Amino acid sequence: MNALIHIIETYGLWVVFFSVLLDQGGLPTPSYAPMIVTAALATDHDQPLWPILLVGSVAALIADIAWFAGGRRYGAQLLRLMCRISLSPDSCVGTTRRIYEKFGAPSLMAAKYIPGFAAVSTTLAGQAGTSWPRFLMFDFLGSVLWVSGAVVLGAMFHEAVEALLNTLEELGHIAVVLLLIALGLFLAYKLWQRHRFLREIRMARISSADLHAELQSVPGLLVIDARSEESRARSGWIAGSIRVPDVSAIKIDPENAIVVYCDCPNDASAAVIARKLKALGFKRVRPLAGGISAWREQGFPVET
Repeated sequence: MNALIHIIETYGLWVVFFSVLLDQGGLPTPSYAPMIVTAALATDHDQPLWPILLVGSVAALIADIAWFAGGRRYGAQLLRLMCRISLSPDSCVGTTRRIYEKFGAPSLMAAKYIPGFAAVSTTLAGQAGTSWPRFLMFDFLGSVLWVSGAVVLGAMFHEAVEALLNTLEELGHIAVVLLLIALGLFLAYKLWQRHRFLREIRMARISSADLHAELQSVPGLLVIDARSEESRARSGWIAGSIRVPDVSAIKIDPENAIVVYCDCPNDASAAVIARKLKALGFKRVRPLAGGISAWREQGFPVET
């Protein structure tokens, strides 16, 4: 623990830069605590705080620019990859998209305070075609606000931080063990949440080719678009599909076939709606494997 404190005291700005860069780059590394500790130590030594604010904000902006550029170039493919490796796939597929589609680029100012939203929101901004100047303005403001919170906390509670560091120093190796146990429990909890969510959405899918064939041959087939109105307007929809805000309002024969699609990783939004429909008594409900992206890749028609 002494070595860690010495590193922060000697290389504080580098610690802030790389911890923020890795954190905002998508790795599960802590960045807020190092910023708070660095600000507290700077306050104790009567050093200026603005370099911490500047370095942290620039590091966050660099990571966000990479996600934004990736979103503009690879879009849905990058989002699917991010949510496959995410410890919280449910936040990837639902909350993030709804928040960004409702508030647009200004939501980037609060993105870093919402768990699971930061990297996904910047990628969504790129996929949605947000302009570079608009993205840079709101994202940099959000980065400054986020880092400012840590700097202010460190400066205000520098005495409490110093007392905590002294306690950890006295505990020695025990403190390191306790921190590792806490980190392990956190990762185990997030992995359990991920496993439970993926288990809940596990069900039989229908391929794009099979859906295209059934649209021609299965009478009464209902195709439901699980995306928002903004997504439908921006990227089009499968011909004949409808958007149903409240699935409990559907009044058709429970024996009718229903296909639900979205544009999210693991077809998660579609699978969640499909499970709700099954709970309402509809027996033949299937999500579309790969969503509208797979449908479009197969060359099947999309209406706008």
